[in-house]
Parts: sequence; structure tokens; C-alpha cells
Amino acid sequence: MSLPPEIRELLAWEARLGRRLDGLSYAEQRAVVGEALERRARETGLVVADVAGVEDVRIAVDAEGEIRARVYTPFAESPHPAFVHFHGGGFVGGSIDWFVNAAKCAYICANARCVVVTVDYRLAPEHQYPAAAEDCYAALLWLVEAAPALGVDSTRIAVGGESAGGNLAAVAALMARDRNGPPLALQLLEVPVTDMSEGSTEFASLEVFGCGYGLDRTTIESFQDAYLPDAASRAEPYASPLRAADLGGVAPAHIITAECDPLRDSGEAFARRLKEAGVRTTLHRYNGHTHASSALWQTWAPARAWMDEVVDAISDAVGASAVTA
Repeated sequence: MSLPPEIRELLAWEARLGRRLDGLSYAEQRAVVGEALERRARETGLVVADVAGVEDVRIAVDAEGEIRARVYTPFAESPHPAFVHFHGGGFVGGSIDWFVNAAKCAYICANARCVVVTVDYRLAPEHQYPAAAEDCYAALLWLVEAAPALGVDSTRIAVGGESAGGNLAAVAALMARDRNGPPLALQLLEVPVTDMSEGSTEFASLEVFGCGYGLDRTTIESFQDAYLPDAASRAEPYASPLRAADLGGVAPAHIITAECDPLRDSGEAFARRLKEAGVRTTLHRYNGHTHASSALWQTWAPARAWMDEVVDAISDAVGASAVTA
């Protein structure tokens, strides 16, 4: 397949970074990836949009203590709608401190005119399933409780994320339904992980794009082993939402997939199951894109269109007025 030069350059960068990670522990990998992303951000001129405020908060989670979240507040009159964001990283990496995360969250905050709460959930293998999922749901409950102090309208909340974060957003929507939690305006799922069960190996995109397109099949398997070492739990709905017996009654969904992504088919299968369950669902596949190509949104027009779709989907769902940056 012929890919745009911007994608080929990204894949080459990812391949070089991948070779640096060989033999390192996950803790060591996080440091290397974080530093590499910071350097790339400087080299590509990535910028963080101005917002009215940025504040770190602490959120209590089970017996382990607490996690951090970062709250971005827009230049707009309150009460604000809100978007709870869960970063990607295969359940083993990612951070709210990474510059790429800050750039995305600030852009959504400024342009969707909403409070953005991005969650530093606990990572595997130190904290295995369902720690990350429970952390993300705890952050959602925290936001609802803290809504008056934050100037947030608790009836206009969306959740979302990319890759592993897309999985956690879908799971948060399931938990909200199952636990009589807060009503959600939207689950925004970008290139989401929807299936880690044995059946996940049956999707054609995993075979076609499982090597040489940035996110390799072997890497996916290592992430799953770290987060879900107990194979029996991989088909549980809070691990693999695609395998939930019933998806009826969950929040409306906006799902974005990438043509050259091994997770494409499972993400699109989730969209079909949501529609069959009567859930209002929008599915958009970006042709010519890979799993991580939306990260090019400040330098490549097709990726900018992806990011602007994210802003519009959130704005439409929570009733905010999007602006053009």
C-alpha cells in the first residue's frame, strides 16, 4: 500500500524508537518514549493552545490511595460542559505530563469550549486489570461531585480517548450504565481497543496491518499480557467491551478508525454492535491513516481534519459552541 510521505516519516520514526525500547522494562520504556515525544514535539513545533486555567487534582481510588488528573478550563462563561479524556499507551504507558497530551487536551478545551479532565490512571504491569478501568470510572464520579466547584454542568459530560484510552472510555460508559452512574452525552472512541479476547485474532486487519504499520501485533500481545495476564478475564466486558452480552442503554458513540490499523476491524465491529443494540452511533474510517497518525494534527491537514472532527463531535454532544482555531 502506498502511504503519504508524512505517514512514512512517522512510521520510520516509530520504528527507530521501537528499536531503542528492546530489552527495556516498561518503567524504562516510559522514560525513553516520554523523552522522545518531547524532542519530537520541539522539532515539529507542536504548540499548546491558551486556555483560562490548568490545574492538577488528586482523586481517591480504592485502597491504593489516589491518582492525578489535570483540569483544563476554557475562556467561556460557566457552567461548562466537560470532556473526560483517557490517554493511550497500551495500558502500560502514556502520561498526562506528556506534551502531546497537553496539546490535544488544550486544543479540545479551547475549541469545544469545555472543561477537559485528563486522567493519569494507573499503568500495567504494576497495576493490572481492572485497575485502569476502575480509576477512569472513579475520575468520572469525581468530576460529577466536583462539578459545582469547577463550574461544570454535570448533565453535559462526555468521555473519550484514543487506543487504550478508547477502551477505557467505552468501559466507563458500560460502568455508568451497569452501576446507575451519571448519564453521559457521548463516548468518543479513537482507534479503540475493543477486544482482547481469544476472538480478537480473527479480525482481518490484525493480519493485514499487524506488521510494519506502527502498532505491531507482537506489541499488542505484549500489552495484553501486561494488563491482562489472566487470559480468562480477557473476554470480560470491562476488558473487551465488544464481548459484552448487551450494549443497549450505553451512551451515544462516535467512533473513529484508521484504514491501516490492526485494530480497525474490531473497532468497526463494536460500532456495528452498538447500532444493533439501538445506540446512536457514528463511525468514520480515515483512509490512508495508521494507528497513531492523528498525532500529526498540527502539521498534516488530513490529521487536522481528524482532530476537528473530535472537537465537533464533543461540541455537538454536550451542546457547546465549537470555534475555529
